[in-house]
Amino acid sequence: LSGLDPAQPYFQGTPTEVRLDKSDADFVDIIHTDSAPTIPNLGFGISPAIGHIDFYPNGGKQMPGCGKNPVSQIVDLDGIWEGTRDFVACNHLRSYKYYSDSIIYPDGFLGYPCASYDLFQSGNCFPCPEEGCPNMGHYADKFKDKIKNGFLKLYLNTGEARDFPLWRYKVTVTLSGRSKVKGYVNVALYGSGGNTKQYQITKGTLKPDNTYTAYIDAEVNVGKVTKVKFLWNNNWINPTFPKLGAATITVEAGQNR
Repeated sequence: LSGLDPAQPYFQGTPTEVRLDKSDADFVDIIHTDSAPTIPNLGFGISPAIGHIDFYPNGGKQMPGCGKNPVSQIVDLDGIWEGTRDFVACNHLRSYKYYSDSIIYPDGFLGYPCASYDLFQSGNCFPCPEEGCPNMGHYADKFKDKIKNGFLKLYLNTGEARDFPLWRYKVTVTLSGRSKVKGYVNVALYGSGGNTKQYQITKGTLKPDNTYTAYIDAEVNVGKVTKVKFLWNNNWINPTFPKLGAATITVEAGQNR
């Protein structure tokens, strides 16, 4: 059974007989997309973990792309009727959109086991454990035999609009050069599965020999990494023409470590 943002009002905190629960099927997976409190935030979805595995995309409360102003949202790609309905319950309805996207992307929507969304965001729960990460949505049941006891809470990020899946990478850059400068460092990944846009790894004071790490959620699964593009900029004309390079760049894929 897959629960697509199961309802919170009148169900949260009730006995298991009257709400969706892991005893309802051999395998129950849940996608939480609107689990903020109903009062005052109008969250329609239940927040506690209630299945064998519970996914909390983007933290489970506020979905990217749902905070847009009503006009831009209503005149969205999906047409005026769907846009109007989405505006009323955008977070709640993201659950079925993630699910339908997951059918097309069997390798997408990896959920990372983690104690909280904040810990996930800061990279504490990266990469996937030995047994791998389950895929949120249609292929979640591939993980059925790997579940230990208790509730498993899983976190991931998604895009703002279709296509929703993102793939998480840890990118570590060690700089080389003669002197420190102010600016930012961007990196793009190229691989057998496609190329990403540029992602900012760090900004501020850039010191040679220092190492900077960022976790990026890329819009493609790059597969085997073949090339990395490194760019830095200090946004203003410096008469001393400072030079900066990358001594090493390490890319780690969350999926296969």
